[in-house]
Amino acid sequence: MRIILLTVFCLSLITAAIAQEHGFPFGKVTYRELDTKYELDTATAALVIDEFGESYIDNSNNNNLLLEYHVKIKILTKAGLKYADVEIPLYKSNSKFETVRDVEASSFTIDGGSMRETKLDQKNIFTENSTKFWDVKKFAIPNVRVGSIIEFRYTLESPYIFNWRSWEFQSEIPKKHSEYWATIPGNYHYNISLKGFQKLSKNESELVRECFTPGGGNKADCGRYKWGMNDIPAFLEEDYMTAKKNFLSCINFELSEIEYFDGRKDKITKEWKDAEQELKRDEKFGIQIRKGKDIMDSHVDVLTAGETDPLQKAQRIYNFIKDWYRWDENFGFTSEFGIRKAFDKKLGNVGDINLSLIAALKYAELDAEPLILSTRSNGFPTDLHPVLSDFNYVVAKLNINDKVYLLDAVDDFLPFGLIAERCLSGRGRVFGEKESYWYDLKPADKARQLSFIALKLDKAGAFTGTMQFTFAGYEGVRERKKLSSYSSEKDYINALNEKLRSVEINNYTIENADDLKKSLVVKLNVAIEGYEDMSASHFLLNPFMFDRWKENPFKSSERLYPVDFGPPLEEVVVFSLEYPEEFAVTDLPEKVGLALPNAGGRYIFDIQNTGNKVSLNSSLLIARTIYTSEEYHFLKELFSRVVSTQQTDLVFKRK
Repeated sequence: MRIILLTVFCLSLITAAIAQEHGFPFGKVTYRELDTKYELDTATAALVIDEFGESYIDNSNNNNLLLEYHVKIKILTKAGLKYADVEIPLYKSNSKFETVRDVEASSFTIDGGSMRETKLDQKNIFTENSTKFWDVKKFAIPNVRVGSIIEFRYTLESPYIFNWRSWEFQSEIPKKHSEYWATIPGNYHYNISLKGFQKLSKNESELVRECFTPGGGNKADCGRYKWGMNDIPAFLEEDYMTAKKNFLSCINFELSEIEYFDGRKDKITKEWKDAEQELKRDEKFGIQIRKGKDIMDSHVDVLTAGETDPLQKAQRIYNFIKDWYRWDENFGFTSEFGIRKAFDKKLGNVGDINLSLIAALKYAELDAEPLILSTRSNGFPTDLHPVLSDFNYVVAKLNINDKVYLLDAVDDFLPFGLIAERCLSGRGRVFGEKESYWYDLKPADKARQLSFIALKLDKAGAFTGTMQFTFAGYEGVRERKKLSSYSSEKDYINALNEKLRSVEINNYTIENADDLKKSLVVKLNVAIEGYEDMSASHFLLNPFMFDRWKENPFKSSERLYPVDFGPPLEEVVVFSLEYPEEFAVTDLPEKVGLALPNAGGRYIFDIQNTGNKVSLNSSLLIARTIYTSEEYHFLKELFSRVVSTQQTDLVFKRK
């Protein structure tokens, strides 16, 4: 992925630019545009014909940040009709809030050979209170059908002037042209970065004299930056990737410094040593860890009484915190309620729970440090300098002798030493006693599933036998969550019975459901509907009759961004079948031995037939979390081989 830091020019060296026309006029839709097709992606639902945005600070008394947005979209399929339902998110906090004004929208359609424009009635624009921090402005553009062009524009006003508007060139539908201008006062210094894989077709800058007049006779020149892209492909989310914003082609802004008119300077972008001191003094972070020691001291004393092994101490404390709290489903690396209140209520967000864990471990004189991170769906944090708002989670980093354990007490089904799968996202920042440092978020285990199936086919065409499924590591976490979602083990088995369709489960046992240190084991005695006519000359059987890869998760011809599995993957299937002596297996499938480069994994398939018994072993291993775009084709070929092998039928012919 490319992240390019764009140099901010020196205003004093640039000659004032003459004002230029920009954007495109509203309502000037042509017949040629209405006849637009998109040959590069015939399956796309819609196409952005033109898009323009400009952000600048208003010179009125409030000096708010304005964004003027204008877009023209061609609807190509029924699925594209959703783009006529426009939603504009508006942030709010305390007494400040964002607003939208000057909304204008129309649809353009061919009726009887003539172009018809249908305008949005302003009465059909409304605001919905979505959450505590967000409102949504909504409107539906009228008279839209396949083949229509929709066009709308608005001005978004924000009091949060330090959060300059970013711009996404890429979206889920392709764009013929997208352009963004930002007119930034010279006394506001931003780090501007271009992220993604698409190239700019326009990258210009100019000086605008005295564009910012905040009052009091003060005036400042502005830098106007212009970026554009042409023929932008749609961004397609595929399996095994982190947040799309990690890879989307976009322009981002980060305020680094403000120069005031009286000569003062306010440095916004901190160094990590500044962030360290800030968090140590933070009422919802460092202070909570110190207070937490006193809140849980008596509980920890009871838990660790007589225990000298630090690992045993840590495990007892971890299990206590995990059992004590109920997660309120809210993220955050700081304490929402304060540890005292959260502990008394036995309820808290991620910060409440895991900061309590860190505090308890520290009270027990264990070497525990807070590690803040950004979850997989939240995107990677900025690593050039601290942007604390990028982080939304905290776990405990526990150091015992030479071994490191990452602990997350939020999830009831996580064993000691395993953090939630949502946390496997690049790197996190550890705040130690002396200084902070980056730490790779590597999974402590794989997602492992082992399936042992032993069946016998009788002369009447029915199967009987046993099936055993073992779920370990992250697969054990997933299956335990599934098991707990049912009111009883019996309901879980009934659901499994429905999934297996023709299988009748006569008896079952479930082992280690509550022992997270061990693998979850599900054992079944089964009878399976087989073949109605065993007098036939032959019959077919797919040995992967219950669980198989039905399609390749990697479909694109190329992939620009990495493949990220989260936890590595291991799947083993051992299958045996005893069949009537009147039949013989013909043309056994070929054995497979395929390995990924750089010890990245492998797929092994072996099948043998001895007498009237056939047995096979299928073993898939994805050994790493991340594979580069250069390794994508090897992965794609491996899974293609897995799919084709697991779709092959065995042929049994009468002797």
